[in-house]
Amino acid sequence: MLETVAAVPGMVGGMLLHCKSLRRFEHSGGWIKALLEEAENERMHLMTFMEVAKPKWYERALVITVQGVFFNAYFLGYLMSPKFAHRMVGYLEEEAIHSYTEFLKELDKGNIENVPAPAIAIDYWQLPPDSTLRDVVIVVRADEAHHRDVNHFASDIHHQGRELRETAAPIGYH
Repeated sequence: MLETVAAVPGMVGGMLLHCKSLRRFEHSGGWIKALLEEAENERMHLMTFMEVAKPKWYERALVITVQGVFFNAYFLGYLMSPKFAHRMVGYLEEEAIHSYTEFLKELDKGNIENVPAPAIAIDYWQLPPDSTLRDVVIVVRADEAHHRDVNHFASDIHHQGRELRETAAPIGYH
């Protein structure tokens, strides 16, 4: 469920920066690309875990509702304060790192079956063909750490009274 909304902040931030760039005829310093890469990366987390979990129809319906509410709330929040919006995502990513660490502990204890990694994960993260769910969780947790750092960095830039375009975005991590 969390991965369905995790892709929203990057898409919203990227979209709003894209529109701002078009209105002002200025570059974004790579931030549009960085935020859209984050959104795509989070979407791939979802696609991967959907292969493992196989959600039911009512879970999919819940996703539509939660995503609709979160998208609009985050959109308004980003318009009001990009600094707050990025900081909030940084903290959410910290929670995601903690959750994936707990997931790894449960895998290691044998409470969750360490099934073979889905093909989509092997292709996306260029993992060895014999990779397992544990290998996937490790790379996903690393992605979340990167998202945490990017969003805290973006918030820090705003906190300093500057615009994101004034500082080059950290891109190309995948």
